[in-house]
Amino acid sequence: MINIAKERKGQDVALDSYRARLDTITDEQFTTSPPDGGWSYAEVYSHILQATLAASVGLERCTQKNDDVYTKGFNFVGWAILFFGRFPPVKVKVPESINAKIPAVKMSKEDAKNMIVKCRKRIEDITPLIKNSSPHSRNKHPRLGMLNAGQWFKFLRIHLEHHLKQLNRIENTFKNA
Repeated sequence: MINIAKERKGQDVALDSYRARLDTITDEQFTTSPPDGGWSYAEVYSHILQATLAASVGLERCTQKNDDVYTKGFNFVGWAILFFGRFPPVKVKVPESINAKIPAVKMSKEDAKNMIVKCRKRIEDITPLIKNSSPHSRNKHPRLGMLNAGQWFKFLRIHLEHHLKQLNRIENTFKNA
C-alpha cells in the first residue's frame, strides 16, 4: 500500500529543491551542456517537468471509473524501482518513444519556474483522487509496465528524486572543469 502523505511530502521536497536550485544557476550555465557531454540543466528540467505532467495523466487515467480490470501489473524493473523506492545506480537513456513525445529541450529558467508551479498544481489536484481509485485500474508506463494510481504517485517521487542526483552530477562536472 502506498503512503500518499509520505509520497506527497517527498514530491514537495523534490520540487522545492528544483525551485531553489534555479536561483543558484546562472542563465548562461543553465543552457550550457556540461564539458563531458550529456544534458544541460535546462534539458534535465525540461525532461523531469514534462515527464511529471505526463505521469500525472497516467495516474489520473487510473482514477477514472472504467470497466477494464488488468491482471498484469508492473514488470520486474517496475517492481524493483517501486520496491526499493529509487532507480538503479546506472545511467539509462530515455527511450526513443518517450523522447519523441516529450523531447528534452533547452528551456529558460523562467519557463522552468512556471512548469514547477504547474506540476505542483497538477499534483495537488490529482492527489485526492488516489484514495478512491481501484488498485486494478492500471495504465501502462513505457518502462515499468502497468501501474495503478498509487504506483504512479510513488513513481512521481522516485523520478523527481532521481533527476536531482543528475543535477548534482552536472554541477560537479562544471566545478571540476
